[in-house]
Amino acid sequence: MSNRKINTSEVLKAYFKSAPSYCEPYGNGHINDTFLVVADRRYILQRMNTVIFTKPAELMENILGVTEHIRAKAREMGSADVERASLVVVPTLDGAKYFVGSENDWWRMYEFTERTVTQEVVESIEDFRNCAVAFGKFQQMLADYPAEKLSETIANFHNTPRRYRNLMKAVEADAFGRLSEVGAEVEFARQREQFAQTLENARAAGKLPLRVTHNDTKLNNILFDEKTHEPVCVIDLDTVMPGYSVNDFGDSIRFGANTAVEDETDLSKVSLDLTLFEAYAEGFIRGCNGSLTETELELLPVGAIMMTFECGMRFLTDYLEGDVYFKVHRPGHNLDRARNQFALVADMERKMDEMNAIIKRLSAN
Repeated sequence: MSNRKINTSEVLKAYFKSAPSYCEPYGNGHINDTFLVVADRRYILQRMNTVIFTKPAELMENILGVTEHIRAKAREMGSADVERASLVVVPTLDGAKYFVGSENDWWRMYEFTERTVTQEVVESIEDFRNCAVAFGKFQQMLADYPAEKLSETIANFHNTPRRYRNLMKAVEADAFGRLSEVGAEVEFARQREQFAQTLENARAAGKLPLRVTHNDTKLNNILFDEKTHEPVCVIDLDTVMPGYSVNDFGDSIRFGANTAVEDETDLSKVSLDLTLFEAYAEGFIRGCNGSLTETELELLPVGAIMMTFECGMRFLTDYLEGDVYFKVHRPGHNLDRARNQFALVADMERKMDEMNAIIKRLSAN
């Protein structure tokens, strides 16, 4: 999808009685097409990617429900900054919450959240902790939201047993003749088949609650106050759906506490940084502010391993299927990524007792 080829005049007429003074591409997102619009105030206009998100109406219902709930919570808590507590969806002139164009293109508009900045990379431990506080607070604000009312915007997104089965199907098919290269990686996954069931088993046993989860817990999905640099609100809500809090936690640890980049080929550089793990865990638990159950707290380290294992399986599956999902920049790129993630899993397993001790200590405070 390219901003340059998009004619915004039709959608702007749906939102404004007179043409805005400015409408130009904005930001560096890769999924939706985003524009900054200036009229009576500033707005963010987005054309939704309906190739990835095939149920845009349900997606928007998710976003509306969650953002309105967060603002209601902020009012209830006496916040002085209710309107910046969440994204605010702007209706069309006809009162609709989104607009469908003549070419079946789906659009939405948000109020521009003023006096905020985003940050692309973690530059300090404090950045990582602030990220954790923001996503922990997201959990806390939505702890009483009925997650089962949300639609799955991407079905089975974090269904780890299903990801394992998909890998085994790719192994059996060996459509590109690559299986001979990945025997050790396939065996690594097979040895953890039962582990892949851990969270689903806990859910089935009634021990792990279904939560509203963000599913893309990156630093650049948080708006920070431009003066205080405190977290203001969480953005990029397209993947908000029912899930497990420990997976949101775990995905942040997977990419944020790895001592190497995700596609590092020197596996001796790959390990879990326990200092970063502790900083994120402290911020996340503090942000959740008592909303997590005892079981959820205990399973936070499992969530870290699970998300890393799942991601490794997805990279390996894609490699066996011919690199059709993840963008690759060199031969064997997905295999390098899979090996990297599996090396991180192995290091996390070695440090499981230390992770458990950290969570136990932080939970007691």
